[in-house]
Amino acid sequence: MSNDVRISVRNLVEHVYKCGSIDSRFRSQSTLIDGTRIHQKIQKTYHDGDQKEVYLSTEITYDGLTFIIDGRCDGLLFEDGMVTIDEIKSFTQPLDQLEGEGSPVHWAQAKMYAYIYAKDNALPEILVQLTYVHVETEGKIYFKKYYSLADLETFVNKVIEGYALYAKLQYEHRVKRNESCKALVFPFDTYRAGQRNLAGGVYKTIIDGKNLFAKAPTGIGKTISTLFPAVKAIGEGQANRIFYLTAKTITRTAAEEAFARMRSCGLCLNAVTITAKDKVCFKDETKCQKDYCEFANGYYDRINDAILDILTNENGMTREVIESYARKHTVCPFEFSLDLSYTADAVICDYNYIFDPRVSLKRLLEEQKKASVLLVDEAHNLVDRGREMFSASLNKETFLQLKKDFKGVDKVIFEAARKLNSWFISLKKEHDDKTEFVLELLDEAFLEQLLQFSKDAEQVLKTETSQSLLEAFFMVNNFLKISELLDEHYVIYAEKNRNDVTVKLFCIDPSKLLRQMGKGYRSKVYFSATLSPLPYYQDILGGKQEDYFLSIPSPFREEQIDVFIKPLSTRFKDRELTKDAIVSMVQSLIKKRPGNYLIFFPSYQYLLSVYEQFKQVDEETDTLIQTTGMTEAEREEFLAAFTPNQDKTLLGFAVLGGIFSEGVDLIGDRLNGVVVVGVGLPQLCFERNLIKDHFNKKDKNGYDYAYVFPGMNKVLQAGGRLIRSETDHGTIVLVDDRFLQKQYQLLLPQEWNHLTII
Repeated sequence: MSNDVRISVRNLVEHVYKCGSIDSRFRSQSTLIDGTRIHQKIQKTYHDGDQKEVYLSTEITYDGLTFIIDGRCDGLLFEDGMVTIDEIKSFTQPLDQLEGEGSPVHWAQAKMYAYIYAKDNALPEILVQLTYVHVETEGKIYFKKYYSLADLETFVNKVIEGYALYAKLQYEHRVKRNESCKALVFPFDTYRAGQRNLAGGVYKTIIDGKNLFAKAPTGIGKTISTLFPAVKAIGEGQANRIFYLTAKTITRTAAEEAFARMRSCGLCLNAVTITAKDKVCFKDETKCQKDYCEFANGYYDRINDAILDILTNENGMTREVIESYARKHTVCPFEFSLDLSYTADAVICDYNYIFDPRVSLKRLLEEQKKASVLLVDEAHNLVDRGREMFSASLNKETFLQLKKDFKGVDKVIFEAARKLNSWFISLKKEHDDKTEFVLELLDEAFLEQLLQFSKDAEQVLKTETSQSLLEAFFMVNNFLKISELLDEHYVIYAEKNRNDVTVKLFCIDPSKLLRQMGKGYRSKVYFSATLSPLPYYQDILGGKQEDYFLSIPSPFREEQIDVFIKPLSTRFKDRELTKDAIVSMVQSLIKKRPGNYLIFFPSYQYLLSVYEQFKQVDEETDTLIQTTGMTEAEREEFLAAFTPNQDKTLLGFAVLGGIFSEGVDLIGDRLNGVVVVGVGLPQLCFERNLIKDHFNKKDKNGYDYAYVFPGMNKVLQAGGRLIRSETDHGTIVLVDDRFLQKQYQLLLPQEWNHLTII
């Protein structure tokens, strides 16, 4: 491994010149919309011969390392024999509130570019200019300073000195990491059936720089089978970073445990887990304001020491580890984990940190992406999550409440909220005869009102604290951001609920945006036990024709599982009529085959109805019931009740597609059977019908896309809780007459095909 350290000018100066507090981060969201436009507008005023977006690079040797520093300066200006480096920055506060002579970070960035150009062109002196542009008025303020090459060289050496300790630590770690990755052997005595095939497919995909859609059965150990080959690819110099993406806490834990096991076999690789802000916040309320939160105030003054400390002493940076170091250094644990994610070898996080345009890790440079691998666990979940990430909504009630809150308090906010509330009232009156309706396009006047509201709210939030205004500010900015993405993959619709009206920008087909947000990464591996049918997931997740596919058969024997079909109607109109028959079937089942069972229902209301009926006729059998809004402790208590070798039967009533139907491992006699009531179809609704109609128009089976495939995925996930190892045995009962139809049977796993009708 060479002793080169590559870093961009921007990342270098931001690392060394961190300042301020994180409560200011929200201010940048609205300016992101205008930042590029302002840069381009200023650059168009340059004279002939001036240059824009000039790539600059230099190499500096310090303390045994060679620093390769590069980036693009906004402008290179030539006038009267003098060269000027121009650095353009947009801002939103009034011109007269712009303090001092510019930000130290901005000066540092511009001076780095000035040094590189002056050195390369042997200039004894160069002019550095900061151009600040007001987003709304486009008013400008210029700050200019002359620097000699000697002064710039002294400055750059000081910056490098400030970065060198961290760089040396990272360099030495990566030497050890690469050696250990190369030497690592599979951390189990043998591969399970199917594991070697999956691991080989993932490794080939990374080496070839391709994408893979892999259907791999539950219980074979998909986590280690995807992480191990990705780690080996790092050892071969084919990758530099792994992102393990998942939607559930329990699968993040599985990834942490896989890394821990590989470390016990000699791996030297650090991994950070990003946990949602509201879960890790140390304060009673999640308010990132310096006058409220000591972990936010002065964050940048302490973060570099915190990063050096944790990287020096830890490899597994789990939630608990991060919280410990965050308290030690008095830094926000959430922001701490984000900053660590740019330095770690592996990042375990939710899908949205890569795919959501509003919260993705934006500081990842293209060069870093090219060396990064995305492992997308339980990838079937990314379909609806993608729709959620790329959609946005606003409702009338938000602005009505603001109007009440700011009446007589702030005339500007009151008036902005009043106008928006009035717009919703007008929309409601225009469609008085409809509860839900499609809008052909967004009213331009409405968008202008939203933009003005965002600017007004931003000004107020700089000096005042209002949770309702802050939440509305974020909602409006998200809506404006998504409005820029509208195309044929979207439908704009509105729905009325009593006096409230909601307008939603609904992303029906997330494929284009998922492909766009995943662009630039070396490889993407989408894997799940229920990635079936594969062509559907390739289509909806933004796959391409040249992608790789892998379907691994179940390693478990047919005799390990007995599958029964009870052909009753569970359609909404028939549920009361068949409720007694379901209860009788369950009683017969547990009498003949006592043990621990999970019974899944397509809705919570249906669950309660059958549960109450069961308890009326059977008071003795032990039962558990999933409740709404269960805490993590309550979930653990629910699962802990499923102990092996019990004398009595235990029935757990749960919701299909809920917290207990995915990612739950109840090995051996902890679970003896699963009953799935219904084919899992989402409830008939306006939004699902929009999806159906959209794909019908594209000559695809819209009903399958909107209802059948998502529904059967839930069935397969629930059934997958049963057989988790080579020694497991159990019973599955599928309750619905539609399971006898070919359309549904084709979607069942091959090992379920020996069906018995009861």
